[in-house]
Amino acid sequence: MKLGAFSISLSVKDIAASRAFYEKLGFVQFGGDQEQKWLILKNGETTLGLFEGMFPRNMLTFNPGWDQSAQNLDDFDDVRAIEKSLLEAGVTLDSRTEGEQGPASIMLTDPDGNPILIDQHR
Repeated sequence: MKLGAFSISLSVKDIAASRAFYEKLGFVQFGGDQEQKWLILKNGETTLGLFEGMFPRNMLTFNPGWDQSAQNLDDFDDVRAIEKSLLEAGVTLDSRTEGEQGPASIMLTDPDGNPILIDQHR
């Protein structure tokens, strides 16, 4: 199963304070819009998302079809194929895909209650 790019999405209370903190650790803005309360930061190959008021908890995020620099990969598993494999393996999904092609996402929760988002953008 090819899950694509990995990042952690942090639910933050003050996006400006979080941005300032992570910039001190060497992260730089890669995407997002602070006015819209979300930012994607990178430090080398490490990707971190900051989201103010969008998610109740921190979550693991995978992006099928993207590499760590959000560039399209030629060879990837479509999120619908990942969904099918997980269901066949007996994994309970918190949300399922809609549509038969293009962008879609699924959500699931690991045994310790950590949310996982598998979010395909293409």
